[in-house]
Amino acid sequence: MIRRRGRIVVRVFFACMACMVPVGCGGVPDDRASTLRINLGNEPPTLDWSLATDSTSFVVIMNVMEGLAEFDEESNPKPNMARKWDVSPDGKRYVFHLRPDAVWTDGRPVTADDYVYAWRRLLDPRTGSEYAYFLFDVEGAEDFNAGKNKDPESVGVRAHSSTLLEVRLRKPVVFFPSLVTFPATFPLRRDVVEKHGDRWTEPENIVTNGPFSLRRWEHEYKIEIVPNPRYSGPRPKIERVRMFMVRDGATSLTLYETGDLDVTGLMPVAIPAYRNRPDFANNPVLRGNYVAFNVTKPPFADPRVRRAFGHAIDRTQIPPILQGGEIATTSWIPIGMFGHEPSIGLRFDPERARALLAEAGFPDGQKLPPVTMVYSTDPTSRLLAENIQAQWKKNLNAAVAIDNLEWKVFLSRLNADAPQIYRLGWGADYPDPDNFMALWTSASGNNRTRWKNEAYDRLVARGTEEADPKRRKAIYDEAQRILLEREAPIVPVYFSASNRLIHPRVRGFPANPLDLWILKPVSLEGR
Repeated sequence: MIRRRGRIVVRVFFACMACMVPVGCGGVPDDRASTLRINLGNEPPTLDWSLATDSTSFVVIMNVMEGLAEFDEESNPKPNMARKWDVSPDGKRYVFHLRPDAVWTDGRPVTADDYVYAWRRLLDPRTGSEYAYFLFDVEGAEDFNAGKNKDPESVGVRAHSSTLLEVRLRKPVVFFPSLVTFPATFPLRRDVVEKHGDRWTEPENIVTNGPFSLRRWEHEYKIEIVPNPRYSGPRPKIERVRMFMVRDGATSLTLYETGDLDVTGLMPVAIPAYRNRPDFANNPVLRGNYVAFNVTKPPFADPRVRRAFGHAIDRTQIPPILQGGEIATTSWIPIGMFGHEPSIGLRFDPERARALLAEAGFPDGQKLPPVTMVYSTDPTSRLLAENIQAQWKKNLNAAVAIDNLEWKVFLSRLNADAPQIYRLGWGADYPDPDNFMALWTSASGNNRTRWKNEAYDRLVARGTEEADPKRRKAIYDEAQRILLEREAPIVPVYFSASNRLIHPRVRGFPANPLDLWILKPVSLEGR
């Protein structure tokens, strides 16, 4: 999923800060003792799990919804809304046995038909889901999404009864149970979506099946979720969660220090002052950050130019600037994930960078067309963009302009017409290298570089079905060499860590490699 760090833009309505947070105001009872207060940092672009792509949206979705499987404490998939599943000997057929006690918030049972509808909707080209490619290994899915076959019945997902869901794959997929932990595969109620259209995710319309339900969504201000009384699992330990949309990192930190937030992220500039405090939490995560090129736009249609720009970045400069436990990298599959290979990628080599640029017709940066790098408006992205801009000027004599856009505008720009260069991050949706490598395949809806390479696509496809670890690692090594050394549509820069402050009264706040904020086990001291 798309990840971002940092928060920006001071909100005018914080002039009445005491009333903005869950403090007693105008006679309203103070309910802080039973309320977890966290900062989302932004308005979620959508709560439609067929369309969501970003971590802000997923924080909400993954607490009000659950799927066939979930991850255990070791990030291995285990049954959830499916009480078990059977796999055929050839690995191409799954039968999920749904829990008969699972119901929606309006009391209707969660059925196999709800999954069939959700998966067909995800794949329907009219939906425009960027995550449709997640299901392309299901029989008929890719052709249906491409419009080659317009019959949804051609997709290999079937409801054999209200509690039996069959999935047929076109080939074995070794990590398929991990795929069905992800929101794009969650069930959907057809009647709700069709009745309410674009407003089906509003609190008065939405139906969900998770441990919490959506009680309030005050756009650009806060979201409130409360325990779902019809949830089929153990009841959450807290009475409510308020998720505020405080974009400015300094404001969020102030609210934490005044006791008005229980959890907040930290801007890079603030980390040194808080690093040794007991409420500071640093957690390595499976998240890569990169610079990407739109290969259809000059001068980046030429791989020599892309490689030159990659060789001209000294990644070791980045962690000391960001100060959050980041790890410089030239490779893409992250540390801690199978397939990580640190020797792959474009090393810092300014002489080679200048030679490649000259080969491409731009000696000493001369005759380069105007070049702009776009990034989302947050402190981390700004620091990174300014540093890389300076390195390109120093090492290539390339004058690169930088431009920042608010998060939702930035995502819209990438989807509509990605700029020449953009900066972004990717956090693991499931702990398998396929999640990082499939991102750059020709069919990926999240590949905004417009880069396509048949050899790369074939290797990634082989990797999904190879069960032997040694052979699978070799496949991904070769794919990474194509992606990062020969073609270079992206340039990895660093692997992330999460840095936040967590109030001592909060117990069990999630710390996991996927950085999933699953809040059902969280408790508050004294409750």
